[in-house]
Amino acid sequence: MTEVTQSGIAAEEVQAPADPSPRRRTWRAFRQNPLGMGSLAVIAILAVVSAAAPLIADFPSGYGEEILVGPSATHWFGTDELGRDIFAEVIWGGRISMIIGFAASFLAILIGVTVGITASYAPKLDPLLSMLVDVSLALPVLPLMILVAALVGPSVETLVLVIALFSWPEVARIVRSQALSVTRLPYVDAARTIGGSHLWIMTRHLLPAVAPVIVVAVVLTASRAVLSEAGLSFLGLGDPNSWSWGKILYNAQRSGALTIAWWATLFPSLAILLLVVSATLVSIAYNDARNPKTREA
Repeated sequence: MTEVTQSGIAAEEVQAPADPSPRRRTWRAFRQNPLGMGSLAVIAILAVVSAAAPLIADFPSGYGEEILVGPSATHWFGTDELGRDIFAEVIWGGRISMIIGFAASFLAILIGVTVGITASYAPKLDPLLSMLVDVSLALPVLPLMILVAALVGPSVETLVLVIALFSWPEVARIVRSQALSVTRLPYVDAARTIGGSHLWIMTRHLLPAVAPVIVVAVVLTASRAVLSEAGLSFLGLGDPNSWSWGKILYNAQRSGALTIAWWATLFPSLAILLLVVSATLVSIAYNDARNPKTREA
């Protein structure tokens, strides 16, 4: 009888479903959100189309005979003031816009996470770093971005550096507030007691604890970087040797097509809008998926 009971208990233990990890619970809740999954699909489609631009359309260059022609079967998005296909411009422009967006986001996240975790872990450095973040957030970002980009000169590298240098303070503030609650936990004190180095504690304990916040920051910062790149390019501070969504708008404004050819600005503006709105909705859906109260609702 004892053997049967023990074997039955063992069988029940084997058959009992394991409790999924927080990461799996979050992903399962995110997949059940159609708005979040749809927005993620839009971002993926934009990224794939931009990466496959050479396979989809020829690089827009030179001149064409059909000037400022509206959308048609030949030119899906119409043509610009020089007869170039706007569909090709949008496809190729997506490459530079997304490269600048994600490169600037990566650099801003790297700086912001480093400053935020250091400020939360080192009490002596916290006032100085917090003051630096507050001052950076109080600066007029757009005028300074325009000034720096104009002084350094227009290029892809300049746009990445300028956007990243004015985007990291928000990331640092969010990471610091999240990491402060972790530095007071017992396992962090235990790691100090056993002789763990500061770098080891920050990378092995604090960084994983703020990883969910970093995921949201990456998405939002990348979308804002794309928007900033479009704004700088629209003002003529973009790379003159490459296409971007902002450069398409700049060319339309400079040539006067902005007021007489609606298609010259509609489609690049829609591409920017789709990316920014989709990134925002993905971050909202991810936050809802991480929240236990939202998952249970």
